[in-house]
Amino acid sequence: MTTAAIIVAAGRGLRAGGGMPKQWRPLAGRRVADWTIDRFRRQVDHIVLVLSEDDQNAWDEFSGSDLLLAIGGRDRAGSVRNGLDALADLGVEHVLVHDIARPCVSRRAIQDVLAALIRHEAAAPGLAVTDALWTGDGAVVTGTQDRAGLFAAQTPQGFHYDAIVAAHAAHPGGAADDVEVARASGMDVAIVPGDADNIKITRPEDFDRAERILRTDMDVRLGNGYDVHRFGDGDHVILCGVKVPHDRGLQGHSDADVGMHAVTDAIYGALAQGDIGQHFPPSDPQWKGAASEIFLRHAVELAGQMGYSISNVDCTLVCEYPKIGPHAPAMREEMAQIMGLRDDQVSVKATTSERLGFTGRSEGIASLATACLVKS
Repeated sequence: MTTAAIIVAAGRGLRAGGGMPKQWRPLAGRRVADWTIDRFRRQVDHIVLVLSEDDQNAWDEFSGSDLLLAIGGRDRAGSVRNGLDALADLGVEHVLVHDIARPCVSRRAIQDVLAALIRHEAAAPGLAVTDALWTGDGAVVTGTQDRAGLFAAQTPQGFHYDAIVAAHAAHPGGAADDVEVARASGMDVAIVPGDADNIKITRPEDFDRAERILRTDMDVRLGNGYDVHRFGDGDHVILCGVKVPHDRGLQGHSDADVGMHAVTDAIYGALAQGDIGQHFPPSDPQWKGAASEIFLRHAVELAGQMGYSISNVDCTLVCEYPKIGPHAPAMREEMAQIMGLRDDQVSVKATTSERLGFTGRSEGIASLATACLVKS
């Protein structure tokens, strides 16, 4: 099942203040857009970010990233259509449409909508209205409105890809959201439970509320990893996924990537899920000579399944030789690609032990790593 998310970020959003579109304003140490985009990473196969043609800095930043980019339309519906077009040749079966200004959406909400699409052609979160409703002229109450059966619409709104493409093609325009487009084409839209914290930032005061939600909801975990491999015969070593020429190799049951092993154990440690040996026993012959990225990908996937995203990892390699510095950028890039992170979320550095101990005698390489995980 191939899934995708279209994140609509082409609006100008100036009502929220700050002198810039709200999606690029800072929020709890990051930008609104960064929070929102990261909520969908590792939840879907493809993410389309729909940007205004005027946001040149954003185009420059996200070009070449793991995101697909699409240009904003004249209205929201046009932006969604452009996002759908960007997915046309990728075999997408289920697609989510989400507003960039909802950075507090939970991964549970995303998964609930995706799960509903297995049984329904369309699904969206709705929050039952519990407050009394009035009508008014801005100054006085002119009447009341029955709240029975009323829901506040939220995103992400999910659809079978082909169905929503056809619905948008047939719609005359002017819809409030994609649920309205879907219903106009005859689709039944299932309601999944909404979340009061899944707010849409619209007014200046919404930033304060969103920051409180993001900061108080944080479950931050740290994990440490340590690994050692001795030198043996060979003409290269594998460190953090990069082949580094050397006059000796590292010995181990797998490919002996000491750096990747330490990072993997740091992630397992943060999750309180043991270590590599428990998940991939060295007594099992199927792991002999295995690429260590298999272990790292498993740890990252396990973190996602448990509701955590990786904030950053820091890996230190301890050796006299080979020299790590020239290869560190490639190591960071490789590790970031495997973990689905940005390069600036991955640190790879090296030190010597001043010729003391087994690393100082060039008998092997050691690695220490720390991983920070955040409940999302």
